[in-house]
Amino acid sequence: MAFEGLADRLQSTIKKITGKGKVSEQDVKEMTREVRLALLEADVNFKVVKDLIKRIKERAVGQEVMESLTPGQQVIKVVKEELTNLMGGEQSKITVADRPPTVIMMVGLQGAGKTTTTGKLANHLRKKHNRSPLLVACDVYRPAAINQLETLGQQLSMPVFSMGTEANPVDIATKAIEKAKEEHNDYVIIDTAGRLHVDTDLMDELQQIKENVKPDEIFLVVDAMTGQDAVNVAESFNEQLDLTGVVLTKLDGDTRGGAALSIKAVTDKPIKFAGMGEKLDQLEPFHPERMASRILGMGDVLSLIEKAQANVDEKQAKELEEKMRTMSFTFDDFLEQMGQVRNMGPLDELINMIPGANKMKGLKNAQIDEKQLSHVEAIIQSMTKKERQEPGLINASRKKRIAKGSGTTVSQVNRLLKQFNEMKKMMKQMTNMQKGKKGKGFNLPFM
Repeated sequence: MAFEGLADRLQSTIKKITGKGKVSEQDVKEMTREVRLALLEADVNFKVVKDLIKRIKERAVGQEVMESLTPGQQVIKVVKEELTNLMGGEQSKITVADRPPTVIMMVGLQGAGKTTTTGKLANHLRKKHNRSPLLVACDVYRPAAINQLETLGQQLSMPVFSMGTEANPVDIATKAIEKAKEEHNDYVIIDTAGRLHVDTDLMDELQQIKENVKPDEIFLVVDAMTGQDAVNVAESFNEQLDLTGVVLTKLDGDTRGGAALSIKAVTDKPIKFAGMGEKLDQLEPFHPERMASRILGMGDVLSLIEKAQANVDEKQAKELEEKMRTMSFTFDDFLEQMGQVRNMGPLDELINMIPGANKMKGLKNAQIDEKQLSHVEAIIQSMTKKERQEPGLINASRKKRIAKGSGTTVSQVNRLLKQFNEMKKMMKQMTNMQKGKKGKGFNLPFM
């Protein structure tokens, strides 16, 4: 989970002060000391930590806290606001050209995931904004780089412009823009060459491309898991190219969070996107306030809703609601709903988006076992169509057959049947309570 180590430390630290009716300077001093240690352990830049702690101290012992009816909560509000500001304050959106195409240069070192991120960004623009991007292969040095981008283009059914490995990258980029104008592509995303380290040749080539195509955005792609190295790379690229934004890859695996919390403060360039997995649809716009909420255990309801809206079919949701109301919900519906929720992402990440989930019994540091969910799917798939429609038919001999067919035990089959019946009763009660209310929603029947 992203920021796991930092989140645990900060949440346990602020818990001590949250419920206090009166907060002394000593309380603030002790809290900020713990926050400082947590941030340094998370590999956040030392100067960034020093400045952040200074701002928190000044505000936490100021009038806005001391004269508040709930000083403890007010201190947490201060910490959240300062963390949010540290990461950029508000979401930074892509700058769109006055006349299409909008040109985006993707730069970075080898191994950061630049080419894959180019494909992810194109996919995001098409799916979320209904745009038609053109991918441009300007990495003529790395073996198979052009093939990789062309393969991504095929997977996404998107055009890729290339001129082979012998052409000059500046010429490729220039002609790609002409092609985009002819084909009415409204975005051009240029995948430039990377190196194993920052060198003069790399920067000279990137500067030439920048001067010739005058990009609207220059995104640096960096691996979040490299911590302070990512910040140092960002500084170097920014000095040479004057970046417009940063894309952090592998943020889902970055348990510390040093890069995400340092880059904006060090380079003064916003984090525009974050890679949250390997799949081509796992690139998310970076929202500083939502990320600060997650780190402090306050959840991230807006992101959860967006994931649900992107993965849950509205018509199916309404049909499901009607089935639950009439108690005609079957194991087939259960299986379908389960698949939709799993498409939203890892379940432990979804749980961490629920406000207060870190305080709920059994959920603190809970690791959702995906194998158990696979067992549930196997059990249902081992049932006959009739049994899925009418679970009451499943007697002892049928349970043995289902257990054998799914590679599970009879007790696991019994447990699922019991949970299913309890869930149906609960959903019936909930839908009766909500009767007459309108609006699209989504259900997590097995959570």
